Amino acid sequence: MALSFAVVASSSSIMCKAINANNHSHLQDLSYIKRAALISDKSAGFTSPHPNFGCVIVTPSVEVVGEGYLYAQGTKPAEVLAVEAAGERCRGATAYVNMEPGDCHGDDTAVSALVQAGITRAVIGMRHPLQHLRGNAIRALRSQGLQVDVLGEDMQSKLVEEARKACLLVNLPFVHRAASRVPFSVLKYAMTLDGKIAASSGHAAWISSKLSRNRVFELRGRSDAIIVGGNTVRRDNPRLTARHGGGHMPIRIVLSQSLDLPEEANLWDLSDVSTVVVTQRGARRSFQRYLASKGVEVVEFDILNPRDVMEYFHDRGYLSILWECGGTLAASAISSGVIHKVFAFVAPKIIGGKNAPSPVGELGMVEMSQALDLIDVCFELIGPDMLISGFLQPIPDLTPTIPSEDETFAIDPTVAPFEMSIIFFYKTWDLYGAFSNFSPHPIQMPDEDGNYVTWFSVEHYYQANKFIGVSNPPAQDCIDKIKSAKSPEEAARMGRLTQWRQPHLVRSDWESVKIDVMYRALKCKFSIYPHLNSMLLSTAGSVLVEASPHDLFWGGGRDGEGLNYLGRLLMKLRSEFLGESSAASENTCIAL
Repeated sequence: MALSFAVVASSSSIMCKAINANNHSHLQDLSYIKRAALISDKSAGFTSPHPNFGCVIVTPSVEVVGEGYLYAQGTKPAEVLAVEAAGERCRGATAYVNMEPGDCHGDDTAVSALVQAGITRAVIGMRHPLQHLRGNAIRALRSQGLQVDVLGEDMQSKLVEEARKACLLVNLPFVHRAASRVPFSVLKYAMTLDGKIAASSGHAAWISSKLSRNRVFELRGRSDAIIVGGNTVRRDNPRLTARHGGGHMPIRIVLSQSLDLPEEANLWDLSDVSTVVVTQRGARRSFQRYLASKGVEVVEFDILNPRDVMEYFHDRGYLSILWECGGTLAASAISSGVIHKVFAFVAPKIIGGKNAPSPVGELGMVEMSQALDLIDVCFELIGPDMLISGFLQPIPDLTPTIPSEDETFAIDPTVAPFEMSIIFFYKTWDLYGAFSNFSPHPIQMPDEDGNYVTWFSVEHYYQANKFIGVSNPPAQDCIDKIKSAKSPEEAARMGRLTQWRQPHLVRSDWESVKIDVMYRALKCKFSIYPHLNSMLLSTAGSVLVEASPHDLFWGGGRDGEGLNYLGRLLMKLRSEFLGESSAASENTCIAL
């Protein structure tokens, strides 16, 4: 190549121009991928347990004509929103997405939206972390004739790695969940310049500035849950709210081995958000009953340790957890390997005190060579404080992949990875996640006057039915709010909170009719979506279990103690559909 440049000057000039043009196009691609990652972050905290998706559509003349991001689980995909915004200008355009689309199993809404809109090229920041979804959308887009470029695979350079890292960081909780069995956990604390989180008396308000505290509220709003220990509850009586005027509110979790907690505490006020108390089995039974009377959920463990607790909340579908605990619990969590990142707010103050507590308790280290080093350390000045952040564990490398089902079968035809007698489902990104009542499948159901009304999901319809038929204006207002809720999660939160706070608004026969309400909604869903019907019928011979570890009515419970009514209703529907199919076949044979 060097020789040809030297001999043919004109060719050299043309090739240099081509290289420069390609570099310019390359930089544009990376810029728009970063833009997709940036807008996907707008819904941080709301999409959980789904990842954050963003999509940017750019014309051949390099004009951004459409953008969109996934607002929450069960809402329109980012790609659909971007296509709707761009309209006809999608023809011949390029779509930039921070992560490979991961539609509900059996759906191809995001893929079909791009194909039908006339998109000719897609640039993808990273493949989907979940193995059963990984590569599916990429293959589908390529099979439809689109050029698909994936960062780090089809496009490689230092700048590409930077853009790919931006895509990883915006979905770090989801990436960690795919690589381990614990949620992504952040330890946050504020300390003085001499490393104290409180005075010797225990007084801690306020170490950091108001600007730093506002940043903490932002961190809370991006988390699924906040964890504190019993000492924090006794000493500080925190509220642990996001305080951002609405929107996502993380669950509050208290870890207490002895359950030596005060009867009056701000965390027992469930007006805005729920609280879960995790304790050792058998601790203060009378106090457990007291908490239950307040609506506080109590979860018992045989031995209370952070690793088991995190695995449990992983099973509940939590992606990200913020630890705002004292030094003893922080040390235990770090030792258990469940803390992934640290946010340390350092205030320019000195308080001294031999007995003043520090942010991390005893870790058993005796030499500096044993100290834990942070990775990718960042320094940020926030008012008078310095925020130091970094990772205790590296970002998981998802490049080494487990072979797909097809690849595994090609290696060993006797292996059938998904052949099982029990099929578990819970969250909508599970292999059989479309079975969930939270899946994004609108249904049409008749109202009290016989007119058909569209509901965004089965969960919307189910929650609204708690208040249907109640001759009380607030009940109708609640129905309207649930119906217009942007996601199934929001509809569920509205319905549950209203049922808890204003039980007089709930229809008197609710406990006796709620199973039938769910059944009718499920039957509608699996009747109007053929691919869902086929997927349900494909499970014939298997037991279906809704794997929620905390819902003992609709789910199977943590140790199989749940009633699993959702799984039961699906198996009942499956039997009915199979019976109808058999009857139709017999009638056909008779006719022949």
